Amino acid sequence: MTAPRVLIRNGLVITAAEEVHADVLIEGERIAALAATGSAAAAGWTADTTYDATGRYVIPGGVDVHTHMELPFGGTAAIDTFETGTRAAAWGGTTTIVDFAVQSVGRPLREGLDTWHAKAEGNCAIDYGLHMIMSDVTEDTLKEMDVLVEEGVTSFKLFMAYPGVFYSDDGRILRAMQRSATNGGLIMMHAENGIAIDVLVEQALAAGHTDPRYHGEVRHELLEAEATHRAIQLARVAGAPLYIVHVSAEQAVAELTQARDLGLNVFGETCPQYLFLSTDNLAEPGFEGAKYVCSTPLRPREHQAALWRGLRTNDLSVVSTDHCPFCFNGQKELGRGDFSKIPNGLPGVENRMDLLHQAVLDGHISRRRWIALACATPARMFGLYPRKGTIAPGADADVVIFDPHDRYTMSAATHHMNVDYSAYEGRQVTGRARTVLSRGSVVVDDGQYLGRAGHGVFLPRGTSQYLL
Repeated sequence: MTAPRVLIRNGLVITAAEEVHADVLIEGERIAALAATGSAAAAGWTADTTYDATGRYVIPGGVDVHTHMELPFGGTAAIDTFETGTRAAAWGGTTTIVDFAVQSVGRPLREGLDTWHAKAEGNCAIDYGLHMIMSDVTEDTLKEMDVLVEEGVTSFKLFMAYPGVFYSDDGRILRAMQRSATNGGLIMMHAENGIAIDVLVEQALAAGHTDPRYHGEVRHELLEAEATHRAIQLARVAGAPLYIVHVSAEQAVAELTQARDLGLNVFGETCPQYLFLSTDNLAEPGFEGAKYVCSTPLRPREHQAALWRGLRTNDLSVVSTDHCPFCFNGQKELGRGDFSKIPNGLPGVENRMDLLHQAVLDGHISRRRWIALACATPARMFGLYPRKGTIAPGADADVVIFDPHDRYTMSAATHHMNVDYSAYEGRQVTGRARTVLSRGSVVVDDGQYLGRAGHGVFLPRGTSQYLL
């Protein structure tokens, strides 16, 4: 049986490497060919389904390498399941996520990984991979790292924050880094000085400072910078590459810049919330600021210039969402009267591609840089390129037809994430995905969801293709 053929004509194809007016031919699950619009080669193509992308962009599906579906945290759990979260991602033009499996302290990595496989398998609308959160570094778990790398789980997250939950001390971090230096894995680091933060939390609560805005004040920007510096030095000692997640502070960017200027394999990720939101949101009256509690926290607006500059210079290499949604009613409210009990996390998996396109229109980044940050570099960084993250013959047919002129207002009333508020409520943006294909299958088309749970498959990943 011949694989179905899909043809996308007359669009502006944008990848991290180039922009070209081209037609794209898809056969089955893969991209078969590209040819210049109007060329003899393209004119001879026929297909079962043809899309006219005149006036629109044809871009790779987004690759979001930092999501937390169904994550247990703070006595509750992230409200998006793999089914609802991947559906929302598809609506927003993202066709691949990499989520985090969690090791419980004292238990094998395998047990946590199997738990997350069970959550995801058969439920995802788009393809997915898994990182491994290491909560307990022991001789046994170090050996397990080697096995997981062979199975395509090639990245391991450690925490300098959350003592008593995920926290690892410097000795354990160093040992994990040394192991990754030999097995090809990539260490991802939540860089905040959790021991010092806990002191400041205790002092703030004792002084009667219980409102959400104090969440940002106790998680001081210098404690993010200090932990970032320390993580970089430990990685240097171990001879290991390092990826710092959710960078929010100007001082932390400076640490990354210094490391990269030395030629080190150190990489930084930031998230849309740090680019578009600020401590002004945390300080919203009443308990509204709880909606914006996440870690690392939102920073004063002045930090955004350094983040945008880092994205342009590649001192920050990736924009992911850290999508970890908790409803305002019944979940965020757990922290009324005590900001330290507000579940940490924001919804955003549906919003990332559109917000970054708005950044293109606002002059912060170029169109090609948009695709690099949201598609190509995350795919390279986490062993998925060139299967994901680009439009090229042989790549998976994860393709988005994006209307750069479609203006709309972000709102909880219209988004598809399983959460009762939007972090960007009322924000007007220009540009959104109109047609989304995952491995050649249409998931979203012109305001209709056509996907299904179980279409998405687990992606064993290769080792990182570092990009200095």
